[in-house]
Amino acid sequence: MQFWINPLAANETSLLDALDAASIAWSLHEHEAVFTVEASNRIHAEIAGAHTKNLFLKDAGGTFWVVTAPHDAAIDLKALPQAIGSKKVSFGKADDMERLLGVQPGSVTPLAALNDADAVVRFVIDERLASADAVNVHPLRNTATMGLAGTDLIAFIERTGHEPIIARLPAPQ
Repeated sequence: MQFWINPLAANETSLLDALDAASIAWSLHEHEAVFTVEASNRIHAEIAGAHTKNLFLKDAGGTFWVVTAPHDAAIDLKALPQAIGSKKVSFGKADDMERLLGVQPGSVTPLAALNDADAVVRFVIDERLASADAVNVHPLRNTATMGLAGTDLIAFIERTGHEPIIARLPAPQ
């Protein structure tokens, strides 16, 4: 069973309803706005589980990507395309992110798959997160952190009509 939310109406309430409808357990921690991994380090001690960073990318073929990695992972963007089956990648534009995912810069999250009703964006989850007991991501905004199991995160993305790619993301050599 899949669910679809109108991207013009999808908000945090819709997200929570979709998680509950899928019987996915989650926790929510409110905090000040976080725009960088460095700023989020203060919050990590308060919230158990794997913390993440999310990259919104566009490849040379025009495909958009959200790549979710451990917060402290260095990713080799030149080697990434081979690992995920893409063409050369660069960072996507904020207006594309808002149009396709309904989130603003600093709030990128794999949970925004809920807003990509046409499945235009490809979602990549680092394999270290896929089986984690708790993965922490933004709930469509950067003033809170949502924790859920890695397997539930993958199941959620699948229920939105996307086929997530689980990959070992390449580190710089």
